[in-house]
Amino acid sequence: MQTSVTFKNLDPSESLKSYVTKKLNKFDKFIDNPAMASVVLGVEKFRRMAEINITADKLNIFGKDETDDMYSAIDMVLDKLEKQIKKNKQKSRKRKGASKAIGENEIYEKNILPANTDEVQIKVKNIEYKPMDVEEALLLMDITPDNFIVFINSTSDRVNVLYNRNDGDYGLIQPV
Repeated sequence: MQTSVTFKNLDPSESLKSYVTKKLNKFDKFIDNPAMASVVLGVEKFRRMAEINITADKLNIFGKDETDDMYSAIDMVLDKLEKQIKKNKQKSRKRKGASKAIGENEIYEKNILPANTDEVQIKVKNIEYKPMDVEEALLLMDITPDNFIVFINSTSDRVNVLYNRNDGDYGLIQPV
């Protein structure tokens, strides 16, 4: 993410600038396209203010917060932005619709066993999976019509399966 940091009534600090940049780079996993972040850090009397505006392809998110400490103001505004980004992601997935997702993941029946045994029909489902963390998979699970999601866990780089359990909770299958 391309980041520009502006200081208002405050001496420019490389530590603040690197702190904000490092924190904003964590949002890259939520935003698919290249994004631009404008950060304004300022001081007015005893208040420390942080304003962040993130602009991507079809995304424009703004957050502002103020506290007594600049680092906590940055953390609080980043929490607000993360919620907005996740909410926006959920809305865009809902708009794309489940029909498109089902069309891409064709399900068809196939005879796999030899003819001398009783024929068994196995439904084969081709899926596409992408790297994400478990939290993002949970968000996706809430809006998908399927009972499971196959994904590459971004922390372990291994294929995982998140599924709905009969008791209403979620289960996670991950290789050792």
